[in-house]
Amino acid sequence: MALFSRRKKSDSDDASTDRPDTVIEPGEQPVDPAGPSDAAPAAQANAAAAPAQAEAPAQAETTPTVGISMSSFRGVGAGPETPAEASAPPTAARPSARQPGAMVAPEAPETLPGLRDNVLLSNALAEIVGQAEPAQLLNVARQLLQGHVFLRVKGDARALMAEGKDLPLAVANNGDEQLVLGYSGGMALRASVEADGDRDTSAMAQPVLTLLRHIIDGPYGGMVLNPAAADGRAVLPKPLLERMIAEVDPQLRIKTALCDARSESTASTVVEAIVADAPMWIAVNQTEEGGPMGVAESRAATGERFLEVFSHPLELLALGRGDQPLPIRTMQLAKALSQDAGLTGILIDPAGPWIRLGRDELGPVVALAAEDDAPIA
Repeated sequence: MALFSRRKKSDSDDASTDRPDTVIEPGEQPVDPAGPSDAAPAAQANAAAAPAQAEAPAQAETTPTVGISMSSFRGVGAGPETPAEASAPPTAARPSARQPGAMVAPEAPETLPGLRDNVLLSNALAEIVGQAEPAQLLNVARQLLQGHVFLRVKGDARALMAEGKDLPLAVANNGDEQLVLGYSGGMALRASVEADGDRDTSAMAQPVLTLLRHIIDGPYGGMVLNPAAADGRAVLPKPLLERMIAEVDPQLRIKTALCDARSESTASTVVEAIVADAPMWIAVNQTEEGGPMGVAESRAATGERFLEVFSHPLELLALGRGDQPLPIRTMQLAKALSQDAGLTGILIDPAGPWIRLGRDELGPVVALAAEDDAPIA
């Protein structure tokens, strides 16, 4: 069966398969994807820029070992009695490459029937004008790690899948390299169709981790996102994709919860993921006074302290503060909360979408420290 065949959720270890997995037949779609070896001129122009853009992501592999300074945040510790302040984004105490983003992901439009755009990825790409800056590529990479990506397939994708055949993905050629073409939404696909006029193709969407694994395991040099866009396109080289996969939660538990619509169960869903030892990182660096390494916290004007926690190293690197991501296990977090009564709670992924969890909500996590310290009968 082709790699991108439909699978039941129980057949997958990738939580992003909970997202839509849609194939739109040629007659149903308002787009015209290019063939797998005949990339559009705009896509080829973007691919030609790949070497220059690839330099920055490749350096990101060593970024976690480079530290500059600590940062703290104000305005994130408002109590439940002030809901307006509680939902306000954190404000950086010092300038950084990226200010903390919105708490909740915006609602995604549905520009192809039955499938919503990857709005967080679209917004990240929209920040790029001309050639992407390194910080912008890191932001695109972190927002790529959620939801799904639109693809273009030569021929009728539904029929190919039914026959168990491999799906010939549209690619751009950059020298000897092939770069898979990906899209954040229907409008980006439409723009690519208008650029090349090839209508003998299908549009489909796949969970992002499934796609990234396919690229890494295949003969590809990376991927191009929204290749036909005058601005808002990006090239992500294979080394960056490999780093993303190497450090990702295979089930994307925390990131998926933060990107989905918020509900009364969001906090408990995140806490359950933490208790189940979902991968997490904290931000460490040397203090401004030149003393020992410190851990970054967000602080409210009224004094509340929230330990910053990240669901992936890219969530920290995209802030551009120079702090180093350090893995933290659930038991370490539990003991930190247990031993420091002054910690109000934690703030997860301050670049947005983010969530703040207080001690009451983190009760199941704190309880793990007590269980670990309990005497053996």
